[in-house]
Amino acid sequence: MYPQRTARMLSDVKAMGANTVRVEVSTGVTAERDDAADVAHLIGLCRRNHLVCVLVVHDTTGWGYRKEAVPQARAVDYWISIRQALVGQEKYAIINVANEPYVLDNVRTWPGDTMDSIRRLRRAGLRHTLMVDAPDWGQDLSFTMRDHAADVFAGDPERNTVFSIHMYGAFFRATNVHDYFGRYIRARLPITVTEFGYTHHDGDVDEDAIMSEAQADRVGYLAWSWSGNSGDVSNLDMVDRFDARALTWWGRRVFDGPNGIRQTAHEATVYKP
Repeated sequence: MYPQRTARMLSDVKAMGANTVRVEVSTGVTAERDDAADVAHLIGLCRRNHLVCVLVVHDTTGWGYRKEAVPQARAVDYWISIRQALVGQEKYAIINVANEPYVLDNVRTWPGDTMDSIRRLRRAGLRHTLMVDAPDWGQDLSFTMRDHAADVFAGDPERNTVFSIHMYGAFFRATNVHDYFGRYIRARLPITVTEFGYTHHDGDVDEDAIMSEAQADRVGYLAWSWSGNSGDVSNLDMVDRFDARALTWWGRRVFDGPNGIRQTAHEATVYKP
């Protein structure tokens, strides 16, 4: 996240038709800590722009692989520590508990750890929609989230948990996307795509299938990402140097292409008069 640019970014994203943003926050381990006042400010900016604010702790990315990453339990500690900024904002903010906290060698603990995280957040009085990332760098290669989603959902006393899938190289053809969405839809479990690109380190991605299947199945999507990516993934910037007037190819695809944001997004009903 780029704090000095946040207000302008949110205004620009809204002007281009988006109804939701996913915003990184930090526990203070891998970046400067976002305290309760910072998070309250972020939610306020989202509300001013009539955007739903998906808040996600990024310090957990690649826990068990990246030495600086922290476990999902530390993200839960963080959310509880700033609960005063969150309580009362349930209509406007979604808590994406932790970004990609499980990689390829610790997926077996995902179900139990995730249910424990949800229980802790609920005991702390956080009644928001909770969003939980799939393991395997968010792509659920092992189908751990898919196969345990029903139990995790049932373990939430609020029955208000959404499952978050990141679609990169594992979703290189339409059948992969269709089959994955279908498992949740048939089970009547909420699924959303909180990251995807048109290519990544692990290969080509079928972005057309992701967007068309999402529209057909009424599944939300959030493309990665607005701007400021590091050099090896800078091709996934949707605008050049944070300038909304300078859409990249990827930005034009996401906002203006078939099944894109301008064509499909509707303002959240919480903002309707």
